[in-house]
Amino acid sequence: MLSKISAFFQSLSETENNPAEEISLEIACSVLLCEVMLADGQLDKSEQEKLNDIISSHFQLTEQEVQEIVKHALLLCENATDFYQFTSKINENYSLVQRIKMLELLWQVAYADGELASIEEHIIRKIADLLHLRHSEYIQTKLNSQAK
Repeated sequence: MLSKISAFFQSLSETENNPAEEISLEIACSVLLCEVMLADGQLDKSEQEKLNDIISSHFQLTEQEVQEIVKHALLLCENATDFYQFTSKINENYSLVQRIKMLELLWQVAYADGELASIEEHIIRKIADLLHLRHSEYIQTKLNSQAK
């Protein structure tokens, strides 16, 4: 009995020290893009196409790699309780200019269907805060995306 309990605690400490799955930068960005795409409750084809184009061009991936990443990102979206695990990965690896570019990509997905739902805007605002961006940067990226 004691050996089973000891083995259990040892397995817990091993999983804490070696997480089963490290979230890649591509996945972290893709999850945030998927969150914006799914925010309004409508899975619009134009938003899906825009998402695939962004991931493909931003990370120089093949169509098959993009499909795998989007599939994985959608699964993470369903189970995620917050955005912190994804935005922290971006904050660790991206400069200020790159984080602003990420915000622009989020706006592009939100505007891909021709309209901006208030929940999409709200989610982008939350992500911008977690990316440590100023309100002026948030507004400027929104205005730039509206102009396109």
